[in-house]
Amino acid sequence: MDDERAHRVSIRIGEKLLRRSPKPSSCFIFKVHDQLRKVNEKAYDPQLLRNGPYHLGKASLKDMEENKIRYLQLLIHRRNEDNVTRYVTAMGMLEQKVRKCYDEHISLDTDDFVEMMLLNGCFIVELIRNFALSSLREKNDLIFKVGWILRIFPLDFTRIGYARDDVYPIHEIKHLLGFIHDNRLPSPAGIDSYRNLKKKKKKKKWGFIRCATELQEAGIKFRNIEGCSLFHIKFKGGTMRIPTLIIEDSTESFFRNLFAYEQCYHEINSTYVTDYIKIMDCLINSPKDVELLRRQGIINNWLGDDQAIATLFNRLGDSIVISSSNFYYSEVFNNVNLYCSRHWNVRMAKLKRSYCNSPLAFISFLAALALLLLSLTQTLYSVLSFYK
Repeated sequence: MDDERAHRVSIRIGEKLLRRSPKPSSCFIFKVHDQLRKVNEKAYDPQLLRNGPYHLGKASLKDMEENKIRYLQLLIHRRNEDNVTRYVTAMGMLEQKVRKCYDEHISLDTDDFVEMMLLNGCFIVELIRNFALSSLREKNDLIFKVGWILRIFPLDFTRIGYARDDVYPIHEIKHLLGFIHDNRLPSPAGIDSYRNLKKKKKKKKWGFIRCATELQEAGIKFRNIEGCSLFHIKFKGGTMRIPTLIIEDSTESFFRNLFAYEQCYHEINSTYVTDYIKIMDCLINSPKDVELLRRQGIINNWLGDDQAIATLFNRLGDSIVISSSNFYYSEVFNNVNLYCSRHWNVRMAKLKRSYCNSPLAFISFLAALALLLLSLTQTLYSVLSFYK
């Protein structure tokens, strides 16, 4: 390449560099990248409520926009105010800070952006207040009167883990998804164990486990646990204990958004949801696995179809990346694989399947065992008589 052409290319690249503004370090609201989104785009699109600058003009979300205005009106009436001037002023002072929270440029002008901030912010605050205190609700509030509407919101899904018992400073709340993620965690003991694992210089190698039906064939039992965090999966003495998971129509969207948050926000310190999805994806390969877990009370299937559950977890497991060194269930995986590698456990499991699955087979087994013992006794007496 001659000097003149190199100069032209350098100028062109330099212009592109100037046009591209660096991403602020404060950004933490991202669009889901295509690798995750292409598996199920619908799971990431709002079905009822738009809470931010994305999805503008979507017809199906217009009804909820009216509810935002209604909630703002209720707020100012409750506070005996007749206008929103001071709220608009306060939002205006935050505009630039909020714009920097987004991973990409927001094209809304100042007026539209401030209006969006005010309506969305007041709506979320009022929604949470009305959810917690039924006395504040209007008698005919459709959001609470029509049950299926409320299930669209993530507030019904905050029971998947232990609630934080410390004070949550207001400045730590980045956005709703982060708030839900950070407030429902594994047990304190589980978190400590996870942190200790991250601190260790030498990470233990681990391998993926087999599906539930194959593990059962190797002698592993499955039992459900009540009253525990969803992440509280333990293996001891040949038994894997797993908390009950209710699966309904909105389960996939809920989990997808949580692990998308973990995958996209690189400053996050934990990937509990991603790791949970991976262990369930390992356990569930087919409807037979779902049936096994359902019969043990580990899966509560509201979809009505075991194949649908298997497909759900197989799709959830696609395109997610887990940490090989900080996987939350690495110890569980290692212990399960160690148990399966012991041939005695596998043989005993086969023996139980062959002779203990029906009363007739069990009686036949006992008869054969009795004959074997009698034969051994007879042989022993014969040997003793010979020496005497």
